[in-house]
Amino acid sequence: MLLLGCAFLALIFVNTPGLSAFYDWFIHFKLELGVVLNEGLGLKENVHFWINDFLMAFFFFSVGLELKKEMKEGQLKYLSQVVLPIFAAIGGVITPALIFALLNWGGQPDIRGWAIPTATDIAFAVGVLALLGRRIPASLKIFVLTLAIMDDLCAIVIIALFYSGNLSFLFLGLAFLIVLALIGLNLAGVSKKTPYIILSLILWFFVLNSGIHASIAGVVAAFTIPLYNDDKSSMLKDLEHILANPVNFIILPLFAFTNAGVSLIGLEPSHIFGSVPMGIFLGLFLGKQIGIFLFSFIAIKMGFGFMPERANWKQLYAVAIICGIGFTMSLFVDNLAYGEASMSLYHGADKLAILVGSFVSGVVGYFFAKAVGNNPDGTPKA
Repeated sequence: MLLLGCAFLALIFVNTPGLSAFYDWFIHFKLELGVVLNEGLGLKENVHFWINDFLMAFFFFSVGLELKKEMKEGQLKYLSQVVLPIFAAIGGVITPALIFALLNWGGQPDIRGWAIPTATDIAFAVGVLALLGRRIPASLKIFVLTLAIMDDLCAIVIIALFYSGNLSFLFLGLAFLIVLALIGLNLAGVSKKTPYIILSLILWFFVLNSGIHASIAGVVAAFTIPLYNDDKSSMLKDLEHILANPVNFIILPLFAFTNAGVSLIGLEPSHIFGSVPMGIFLGLFLGKQIGIFLFSFIAIKMGFGFMPERANWKQLYAVAIICGIGFTMSLFVDNLAYGEASMSLYHGADKLAILVGSFVSGVVGYFFAKAVGNNPDGTPKA
């Protein structure tokens, strides 16, 4: 609700005379943190940069912590538990990307947005499932959570491979040395958080200037954090707990507010029904559900995976629809693909398509899941 509220607030600000000027001033306000070493290192940037490139690195750091924990002792530990979500996640990436590419093939820079509809927003997807309560079997909730984690892993790889700039081998080398130092701390059994935090911030700075998107630094740093210390305490779980509230209640709402501001003034049907916004909307709403369900169906029928306990095909399709909620990650990739040029290129219709596609997926998925789900007491319908 907070994320939706911030996105809605951004729409109000951008489309209200007077408030729109404040919104524009806010996201372009220059903040200088630390010392500006030279023009190329860019430590004096606007608020939009600090939120998208610095604060969101903490979000990706928390995602990395969750991934490592799940791989060590959670849903990703055993191959038998993750085969179906892996197939589903692959289908949920390939199909939306194909739909977008078919509508925008050969167009530059349109085709750069092919990865926008491939993302699933964990927070929203799990939130909708929570609203359904016991109408959806617990096994399907675990399936969606695991799928969303795998989806995030796909997004991280896509960002690293396809949305990086010109590489600086000097800064890549320096970043590699910092990663080795972080691994060394882990192997040496260092249980203090401070050295990890300092080196992770330095790693962010080097990755930022290497040409690879700075968010990748958060994931890489997270994988070097020890799960358990010698005294059996868990630094990883401590950091995950510390970051939970700031990420969920400050960073993501700020991200939603600064990235969901779409001006509806002068927006015409030709903009809304352009190939890019339609590729995003259809990718999220149709591509995600078709890809996830189709690949899951193939995996189950071929014996690679098994239907989640006490679930049926209709319920599986319902959660596939819900996974069309892209929101946070889709907005993030949209910013990487088009940047500030999206307003002049698409008049904000690309971001509007993300909001509408995510909203429709959530609403349709919720009501479909409610219709085909269990009884309110959790017992399967006859």
